Amino acid sequence: MRTYKIPGYILTFAMFIMALIFIFPFYSMIMMSTHYAEDLFKRVPLYPGKDLLKNLKTVFNAHFEVFYFNSLVVAVTSTLLSVMTSMLAGYSLSKYQFKGKNFFFVFILVTMMIPPQLGLVAFVIEMRQIHWVNTLLPLIVPPAATGFGVYWMRNYIIGAIPFEMLESARIDGASEPRILASISMPCMKPALFSLALMNFVTSWNAFLVPLILLNKQSIYTVPIGIINLNTAYRNDVAAKITALSLGTLPLLALFAATSRSFIRGITMGAVKG
Repeated sequence: MRTYKIPGYILTFAMFIMALIFIFPFYSMIMMSTHYAEDLFKRVPLYPGKDLLKNLKTVFNAHFEVFYFNSLVVAVTSTLLSVMTSMLAGYSLSKYQFKGKNFFFVFILVTMMIPPQLGLVAFVIEMRQIHWVNTLLPLIVPPAATGFGVYWMRNYIIGAIPFEMLESARIDGASEPRILASISMPCMKPALFSLALMNFVTSWNAFLVPLILLNKQSIYTVPIGIINLNTAYRNDVAAKITALSLGTLPLLALFAATSRSFIRGITMGAVKG
């Protein structure tokens, strides 16, 4: 059967069009941040306006830098804890034999099947009982252990790290922490970067839990700070879009810095899972 190969220039043109389609919402968001709020309801601006500095002034008058700092603390801390916990748990479930191993893995899978909204009321009550309401701890400590992270790392490690390599290191006299740090972790880098990026984005964009538990402006995160940029007499949409543009900068920078490892981790994890 004769097959027809699509010319390279057609594929390049199609990818260019798709790139424009994906980039346009970001471009439109940036253009909107340079216009007056009431002008945004007339049309979608395609060219820069003259009100960027005014919108930035409105944003920073609301102490947006404090919200930014809070989100960075929450996202970075919870991401580091989650990646470390997921790596250790996934490594244990994939490379060690112990009593109850299968039970723990099935239990982790079950936790992934339960919508988090079902436990929201109990979660809020628990946070009140331990006096964590109006603190950043509920946004840092509970996300440090996620079923998806453990499942992700376990599936990746099973195919990425052969048992023979670990046994060779043990025969040479290497301790288990040394094997983990010097042999196993370098093999996990793509999966760790991918998991870190996904956790950072999830933590940075968290909205429901901060909306319920954070009632003091000094500990607002970026999503909560954005919806509170209104004044008593005006809903400043342009200022909100300006804050939203600033809020996407860490995500874009992080993805640009880790895109290769992220794509590699996603691809290898999909194949080996």
